[in-house]
Amino acid sequence: MNWEFVLFNKEDGIGTITLNRPDSMNALGGGMRQEILAALEVAVADSEVRVIVITGAGKAFCAGGDVKEFVSGGTRAEANLPIDQRPTRDKVILLIQATGKPVIASVNGAAAGGGCNLALACDMRIASDRARFGQVFVRRGLHPDWGGIWFLPRLVGYAKAAELIFSGEVIDAQEALHIGLVNKVVPHEELSKATKEFAMKFMKSAPIPVSLAKKGLQNFSRIDLAQALDQERLAQSLCWNTEDREEGMRSFVEKRDPVFKGK
Repeated sequence: MNWEFVLFNKEDGIGTITLNRPDSMNALGGGMRQEILAALEVAVADSEVRVIVITGAGKAFCAGGDVKEFVSGGTRAEANLPIDQRPTRDKVILLIQATGKPVIASVNGAAAGGGCNLALACDMRIASDRARFGQVFVRRGLHPDWGGIWFLPRLVGYAKAAELIFSGEVIDAQEALHIGLVNKVVPHEELSKATKEFAMKFMKSAPIPVSLAKKGLQNFSRIDLAQALDQERLAQSLCWNTEDREEGMRSFVEKRDPVFKGK
């Protein structure tokens, strides 16, 4: 896996994808979108990877589209693809949502435009106190992409999402925490360690119910209570017949930590 713009590392069951164009604030230029997708596919397919982390190299998480490349004509705008041809960015977002594995954005710096929305597409976000978030599309004459109009109002509510998208305002990490955009803010120097500790919390959980719960949470705004109860009952019946359910209950009785295998 020798990519030009993306690094992939696997350690202790955590698969970390690092956007690696630090000189360009990890802007989504060249073949970076395709490499992010390829790295995600590797992480999703690897049975040893239980949690996926996406972060950035250098001072930024991701500055969004590479404006200099667009102006020079060096990058073809995916907005101009035929309507029946899904852009790479959409495939990235849909795969993050489709995988049953928890996906965490470790936001080490500026997350702007598509970079901001890549972070929002993840299940959770932990941010450095130097992180910044901005829906800056309107400042470039563009409409949000990478799922921004879907994710943002679900996280912060319609009115705040409208304010951020209509203005293109950039907010700091503490404001992002205050409005519910991120789960946690930590000192910049502690981000890597804190991200691993955050990810390890989910390593202790049985992967099958986590996967099923992720699907249920994604549906929370589209189903009523009766449908939610039906979905819970189905998921619970699937979990009941797993080895992990037996291990979880047996370990409780035996007063020890469970060892889950995803079976």
